[in-house]
Amino acid sequence: MTHTAGRRAELSRGTVLILASTCAVAVGNIYFPQAISPLIAAGLGVSPDTASLVVTATQIGYTAGMFLLVPLGDRLPHRPFLVVLLALSGVALLAAGCAPALPFLVAAGAFAGVTTVAAQVVAPMAAGLVAPDRRGAVMGTLLSGSIGGMLLARTFSSTLGEWLGWRAPYLAASVLVLLLAGVLARTLPATTPPSRSPYGALLADSLRLLRTEPRLRRSCLYQASVFGGFSAVWTCLALLVTGPAYGMGTQAVGMLALVGGVTMLCTPLAGRLVDRGGPDRMNFVCLTGVLLAAAVLAAGASGGTPGLAALTVGTLLLDIALQCGTVANQARVFSVRPDARGRLNTAYMTCAYLGGSAGSWLGVRTYGLAGWRGVCALVAVLAALALARHLAPPSAAPEPPGNGEARPGGSRTGLSLGPRPLRRSPSASPSGAGSRRRPVRRGSGRSGR
Repeated sequence: MTHTAGRRAELSRGTVLILASTCAVAVGNIYFPQAISPLIAAGLGVSPDTASLVVTATQIGYTAGMFLLVPLGDRLPHRPFLVVLLALSGVALLAAGCAPALPFLVAAGAFAGVTTVAAQVVAPMAAGLVAPDRRGAVMGTLLSGSIGGMLLARTFSSTLGEWLGWRAPYLAASVLVLLLAGVLARTLPATTPPSRSPYGALLADSLRLLRTEPRLRRSCLYQASVFGGFSAVWTCLALLVTGPAYGMGTQAVGMLALVGGVTMLCTPLAGRLVDRGGPDRMNFVCLTGVLLAAAVLAAGASGGTPGLAALTVGTLLLDIALQCGTVANQARVFSVRPDARGRLNTAYMTCAYLGGSAGSWLGVRTYGLAGWRGVCALVAVLAALALARHLAPPSAAPEPPGNGEARPGGSRTGLSLGPRPLRRSPSASPSGAGSRRRPVRRGSGRSGR
């Protein structure tokens, strides 16, 4: 299967499932250290706060990988690029599992984060292989794979870590990633990259797009705020559950994460709703849901059965709000420039994971100063900031709808792509030369955007 700039090849169901599995494995590598940080602390003889540096380093490495490597998805053929990324990630996870001390583990975790960006290469590739009115649904399916990887990774790592020690999850993840690299080498469809720009230009273009595209900036703010709160909760949840309030093992964290499997059913539905109604309504519902989740989670500080019930319901609400909001944000972002989806995703996901890394760091420090309720207050403040931006009056120049390049309607404003021609039109000039019309070129292979 090959796609070019002039022809779109529809993804088959089997291919979508393979890509969703790739997302699951890649994303799982970012999240499983969250559930075993207390085991790492005990195994290496450091404090739990110090062991949480592994989580932060992995997320920082992931952010760096998205900025430095994901733009190459617009420049390199996807199949060899993904296979190499997964192979390097497998080697990094193997090194982490053999780490003799915390500094080596932090370094190996950071390198694993840099290379495990396959999901962020898959999403723009898939967006270019489906029609605009199917994009939300396919993004929802891929995101379901990512959610499954996130949830199962926490449960898998906490259970395996309790049985065999903290090294076992890293070694098992290494084997799984290397096996997947072999599967993709044989089954992934061939694609033709849309850009021949040099690497430096690709990096600069990600920053330029962030500066010039208001829809991209808005999506980045929403995702960074919500993901920062999400990371703060899950980084500190292990400290709460294994602390004096509950006195449980790390397996309890994995079981709480497993409850979030409901989100795997919600994201395809969210994608279909975004396809029909645009992303803005979905963003409003999700940001409001984060505020509600923060209030419910705060009751978990009391401990006991009521507290555990509050943690279960609150983390489920938070997971659903984050993931459904991600579907809306990605649908908006991928409609901005079809020829630059890798660079757009680089800017978007870099901002998201900078927010996530900051959330992990702030969460641990807030937990030390104000306990679990302080962490929940942090989540609420971040969501309130994003919601305030969402409810702010629109700018003078209205934005085009967030989903679909040429699909009428589907947005809260009811506008089609009207603003774009106004931006492309030559401005009026007092001189006679400025009043001449430029001939309209028809049949061009470029969109002009």
